[in-house]
Formats: sequence, structure tokens, C-alpha cells
Amino acid sequence: MQDLKKVRGEIDRIDDTLLTLLNKRAEIVLKIGRIKRREKASFYSPERESEILQRLTSQNKGPFPNDALRIFFREILSASLSLEEPLKVACLGPLATFTHLAATRYFGTSASIVPVDGIKEVFEAVYSGQAEYGVVPIENSNEGVVSYTLDMFMDYELTIIGEVMLKISHNLLSKSGDKSKIKKIYSHPQATAQCRKWLEKNLPGIPVHDATSTARAAEIASMETDAAAIASELAAKMYDLWFVEHSIEDFKDNYTRFLVISREPSKKTGRDKTSIMFSTKDRPGALFYILEPFKKARINLTKIESRPSKRKVWEYIFFVDLEGHMEDRKVKKALQQVKEYCLYLKVLGSYPSGDVND
Repeated sequence: MQDLKKVRGEIDRIDDTLLTLLNKRAEIVLKIGRIKRREKASFYSPERESEILQRLTSQNKGPFPNDALRIFFREILSASLSLEEPLKVACLGPLATFTHLAATRYFGTSASIVPVDGIKEVFEAVYSGQAEYGVVPIENSNEGVVSYTLDMFMDYELTIIGEVMLKISHNLLSKSGDKSKIKKIYSHPQATAQCRKWLEKNLPGIPVHDATSTARAAEIASMETDAAAIASELAAKMYDLWFVEHSIEDFKDNYTRFLVISREPSKKTGRDKTSIMFSTKDRPGALFYILEPFKKARINLTKIESRPSKRKVWEYIFFVDLEGHMEDRKVKKALQQVKEYCLYLKVLGSYPSGDVND
């Protein structure tokens, strides 16, 4: 017991040192805030945050895990930024949606979350200045692309400044936690699709009612004694629900990619991704000629998706993700060549490339 007391004393001294250092860091952050305010510079710098997290995780030799290190420093950065200027971030509401979780993962818990009713409303909130940033889903590893988000980039002059890869884990929640009392289930259609096999096997014949979000499903279930909801852990806490079953998704490697949108672009970090959208001229081999400059420049395309333009019959809009920043010489040159073969070309943004651990 004496040995344990001694080691715990060492922990206490380290914690005291951490506290002192955190407050010293906060004092410097306040100085930076005053400089930015005087020079009318942007308070938030996504490329600077990416640089800090990348530097620290690359230097980390353990045993403290990098996943936890990212979360720890993300919260430090979030709290520090709130001392300068609290960020307003719009996301799909109500609170406790997976979009809310993605926003918290990216901006930390000190950001001011502005819940809105839909994806279009997220774009509108950022475009109008109601929020500085917005977070929207773009694709799921199992269910594919969120087409409506792609459509919104055609209507709003906003830029992508970041991305979040969030592991999606669905839970069955209810007021009692008793599976035998469940007579109906509320869920967002996409969550239902991702849990279909589990539902058919474990709750056959129980009707599933659509909700506008998993958080809204949890909110409704919290008001009905015979209902359950498919929702997140955060929703369970927020709406005081019990777990009937954890992790009911059919595929455990289930990730959703979210985009962070803004009115201002992001600067180069050295590990960037660029998203573009374009429509092709009506001529043989049009798509080939557009993709050829990327091949010649050895630029890796990580995603290509097509959507009807909705403006002309059989006209399609293509969405492409590529490695590199639009200010990189070879990317800039390739985009200039591509433009010659396009009816329409729009660079949606260059931003730090995220991964499943960010």
C-alpha cells in the first residue's frame, strides 16, 4: 500500500504540472486572440490545428495511445479557441445526432453547436452568417453517398475546409431497457437500413417508424413506454434512455464521412485533399479527356461520383476527390487543362485529409 501511495503521489504531481502548463498555454492563447483581433485575422485556423495534431501524434512514442491523444488535444484546442472567440457550428438537429457527434469530434465540446432542421438549413446557416461553420454527411461506407449534400454544393457558394471520418455504432434504446415491452421502433431510414438484419432476427414483426434523425427517434421514444429507438450513446444520455442492446449495426466497419463547410478556404498543410465538381461536354470520350490530365500528373483520385444535373435531360454532374491542394503546382495545372473539356467546373475546396482516427 505504501508503494501504491507513492506512485499515486507521482501521478498527482504530474497532474499539478499539467494544470499549471494548461493555464500558461491559455494565457498565451489570450495574447494571440488580442493580436488576431487587432489585425482582424480569422480566429480559427483548421490547417494550424491539423499541423499541431499531426506533429504531436508523429512524435508520440507511447504508451499513451494516439487516438486518445488526438481527443485530449482536440479538447485543449477547442477550449483555447473558446477563450479567443467561441465558434458557432451548424449541424443537423436536434442535438445528439451523428452529425452533432462529428461536429464535436472536429471542433471539440467547447464549440457552440447550432442545431438546424436539415442539410439545406446547414448550408443556409453558414451562407447567411448565422454560423461560421457547418457539418454535413457526405457518404457512408455501407450505404453510399448522401446525394442531397452533393446537390447543395451546386446552389451555395461555400467551401470545404475539413472532413471527419466517424465510426457509426447504432444502439437500441428505450425507457425501460426491456426488449419484451417494445411494440414499435423509431429510426432514421439510413440507420434502419444499416440494422435491418439484426431487426429481422431479433425483433421480427415489430414496425419501424421513420424519424427525421436518430436523435429525434430517441426523443420520441423517451415519451412512449412501449417504443424503442435506434440512436447513439449520446442520445441515450441526453434523453435518459436505457440500452436494450449495444451495437446492433449489421456491419461493424461502418463509417460515415462528414464535410466541414465554411465561407473561407483552408490553407495548405502538406497532407491535403481537393474536391471538385464538373459537367462534361456532349462529345465522345469527354470523361476520358477530363481524367487524363490527372493521370499524366500522377494525381490520385480517391472518389468519383455522378449525379443528374436536374437542369437538362441526360446531363450529369461529376464529383471528384483528389489528393493534393488546389495551390499545388501540378494540381493547379491539371485543373486548368481539365477546364477546357468541361461545360462547368467548380473547386469545392482543399482541406486537410482526415482518416478514421481523426
